[in-house]
Amino acid sequence: MHLHSVLRIPGLLLMVFSTTMLPPAAFALAADDPTLAPFLIAFGLLLTLGVLLWLPVRKVRRELKTRDGFFVVAMFWIVLGLSGALPLYLSPLPEMSLTDAVFESVSGLTTTGATVLTGIAQLPLSIRYYRQQLQWLGGIGIIVLAVAILPMLGIGGMQLYRAETPGPIKDDKLTPRITETAKAFWYLYLGLTGICALAYWLAGMTPFDALTHSFATVSTAGFSTHDASIGYFDSALIEAIACVFMFAGGVNFALHFAAWRRLSTQPYRDDSEFRFYAKVLLAGLAVVVATLLLCGVYPQHGEAIRKGIFQLVSFGTTTGFTTAAYHDWPLFLPMLLLFFGMAGACAGSTSGGIKMVRVLLLYKQGRREIMRLIHPQAQILVKFGRREVDERVIDAVWGYLAAYVGLFAVMLLILLGLGLEPVTAFSALASAMSNLGPGLGEVAVTYLGVPPAGKWLLSFAMVLGRLEIFTLLVVLTPAFWRR
Repeated sequence: MHLHSVLRIPGLLLMVFSTTMLPPAAFALAADDPTLAPFLIAFGLLLTLGVLLWLPVRKVRRELKTRDGFFVVAMFWIVLGLSGALPLYLSPLPEMSLTDAVFESVSGLTTTGATVLTGIAQLPLSIRYYRQQLQWLGGIGIIVLAVAILPMLGIGGMQLYRAETPGPIKDDKLTPRITETAKAFWYLYLGLTGICALAYWLAGMTPFDALTHSFATVSTAGFSTHDASIGYFDSALIEAIACVFMFAGGVNFALHFAAWRRLSTQPYRDDSEFRFYAKVLLAGLAVVVATLLLCGVYPQHGEAIRKGIFQLVSFGTTTGFTTAAYHDWPLFLPMLLLFFGMAGACAGSTSGGIKMVRVLLLYKQGRREIMRLIHPQAQILVKFGRREVDERVIDAVWGYLAAYVGLFAVMLLILLGLGLEPVTAFSALASAMSNLGPGLGEVAVTYLGVPPAGKWLLSFAMVLGRLEIFTLLVVLTPAFWRR
C-alpha cells in the first residue's frame, strides 16, 4: 500500500470538510446563539489537522491501486463520522456525550437518519441546519462511492452496470476520469436538490425548511427539523413531493444521468432493476393500503391511502420520514415496512439496504436451482436484462448475503446481551445496517435509551451497511496488512 499517497487523502478530506462548518456558523452568528464558538473551533481544528497530514506528503503523486482504494473508502467514512461529531460534542445546546455526538454524526453522514435527540424544533438553528447538511454531504459521497469507486474494487452492486455507467470505469486502478464522472453526478445531485427545495417552498414550507428537507429527501436520509418529521406540515402536497423525490433518490443515479443526457425515459424502461424496484413498491403499496382499509385504522379512506403510500415509499427507499405512528399499525405492517427497508432500493442510489439488484439476482438464482432439480442436465443461465450474469457476480451476491446474515446474528446477540428487548434489538440493528433510521419498540422514535456500547455497535453497523459490508471487512482482515 502506498502509505504516503493514501495519507494525502485524509488531509485533503479534512481541509475540505472543515469548510462545511462555516454555513452553520453563519446561522449561529445571525441568530446570536452559543453554538458559534463550537463550529469555529471545529473549523480551526479540522483545518489544522488536515494541513498537518497533507503538508509532508503534498508532492507525492502516485496512482492508487485497488488495495489503497479499500483503505481510502473505509477511512473516508470513519474520519468524517468522527470529525462531524466535533461541533455536536462541543456545543452547549444540545448537551451531548461523545457517544451520542458520534452516533448522530455517523447516522447523518451514512444517511441513516436515526437520532438520539428530542425537542428538535427547540434546538438552535445552526444545529438543525448542520444535521441536515451532514445527510446531504453523505448522500453525494455515497453516489460517488457506489458509481465510481466500489465497482473497481469488485464489491458493489454497481459492478453489474459497468457497461452502462457513464464514463470509463477501470477495475485495476483509480484514474483522473473518476473526477469527471463524480462531477457529472454532483451536478445531477445539486439539480435534484434545488428542484426539490423549490417544490417544497412553493408547497408552503418556509425557505429554511424547504432547503433542509430537500437535503434529507434527495439523500434518502430522514433527519427533519421537527420532531414530527414530515407529518409536522400535515400537507398532502408536501407528502406527494417528498414521495417523488424519495423515489428518485432510490433510483440508480447512472440511470438519471443517462435519461438526462438522452432527454428520454428509455434508460428507466430498459433497466431490469428499476422495473423490479417499481413492481415491488407497487405490490407493497397495495398490501399496506389494503390492510389499513380492511382493519379500519383510519376513519377516512383517503387518510389511510395517503399515510400508507407515504410510509411505504419512505421505508422502501430507506429514507425514514414519517407522517403516522406506523409502529402502532396492526398485524404484520410494522415488520413489513422494516423488511422493505432492509431490501432497500437500487444500486448506485443514495438508498441503503441490500439493494434490489441483489434481491433480484437471489430470486433468479433460487429459481434456477429449482429448475436444475427438475431438469438436472439442463444448462440454465441467469440473465440480467439481455446479458448473462457472470458466475462470479452470483457468487459475490451469495457471499454478501452470507456475510450479512452472519454479522447480523452476531451483533444481534450482542445487543440482546446489552439488555435490549428482542423487537427493539432486531429493528435497531436492521435499521442501522440498512441505513433506514426508524425502528420498532423502544427505538421507534429515538435511540436515546440504547446503552452507550449499543450506540457504538449500531454506529459500526451503519458504516458497515453503507460500505456494503466487504469494504470494511477487507480492511479489518489481517491479510490486508501483510505485504
